[in-house]
Amino acid sequence: MSQSENKADQGSASLQREIQQRQDQVDQQGPRASTVSKDKEAVQTSDHQYPGTPLPAQHLEKPGLEAEMQQKPEFLAPDYCGSGKLAGMAALITGGDSGIGRAVAVLYAREGADVAIVYLNEDKDAEDTKRYVEAEGQSCLLIRGDVTDPSFCRDAAHQAQERFGRLDILVNNAAFQEHAEKLTDLTEDRFDLTMKTNVYGYFHMAKAALPYLKRGASIINTGSVTGLQGSEHLLDYSTTKGAIHAFTKSLASNLLEQGIRVNAVAPGPVWTPLNPADQSPEKIAKFGSQTDYKRPAQPQELSPSYVFLAAPCCSSYITGIVLPVTGSVGG
Repeated sequence: MSQSENKADQGSASLQREIQQRQDQVDQQGPRASTVSKDKEAVQTSDHQYPGTPLPAQHLEKPGLEAEMQQKPEFLAPDYCGSGKLAGMAALITGGDSGIGRAVAVLYAREGADVAIVYLNEDKDAEDTKRYVEAEGQSCLLIRGDVTDPSFCRDAAHQAQERFGRLDILVNNAAFQEHAEKLTDLTEDRFDLTMKTNVYGYFHMAKAALPYLKRGASIINTGSVTGLQGSEHLLDYSTTKGAIHAFTKSLASNLLEQGIRVNAVAPGPVWTPLNPADQSPEKIAKFGSQTDYKRPAQPQELSPSYVFLAAPCCSSYITGIVLPVTGSVGG
């Protein structure tokens, strides 16, 4: 990596932290969040007991390291048995170092795909994910850089193609999120960064990967329940997620004749570093309790949907959908 590229990566991370620090100062001036209700049990729909609230009251420095989370996200999906659905394929996953991206990388490898992971600067998380992918018997390429930079995106797609000799799946998953109580708290630089990471980043990566995608390939975008329903305190973030849903459907129509499918997954609250790096410790303690499940999802509850949408044997007749996995009845 060149010195200029490294400075660019650090610049985005520094801007994320500056925005976070400004919002933290605003939050400290407001009323303290209410305590977590203890009279509601988390809903379980399998033999596995997933953690409910209260969650550890922790606040992470952006962009957020999974290695620093007090309660580690569950991503290994021990009950999921691979069956070669992606055998011989190669995938590129942005934001693949942690959270949903890490869980998807592990299952893609379990299904037989080699995986390239794009991440901003979370080296420890990326190295850990690489070990988990390699433990599944597949190759893993780590690519450090900023998806807001179109030249980096072109280079990342080229690196994946060069390493694996093909590129079959693009998962756009990298995101920036920071809450704001009021519209007036949203500065132009904050709105810009959210838009450039969450929308431009998806656009840049799709455009960069397209020359390498052949018939049977797919693009999967990570949307959000906030893009379906809006969010009072995530004005810029939910705006980008709604745009991602529209981008997904439009790109699906655009690429259909080339035999390339484009779909999105719209998660509800998921226990990943993104959220403790946004919410205050008091609010993160009850994260996900507003869903019908009364708990957040764990990444391994999302990752099988990404396998389903990537595998031609499962979803060759599906394109342009936004699949809600929200933990609430009816999505």
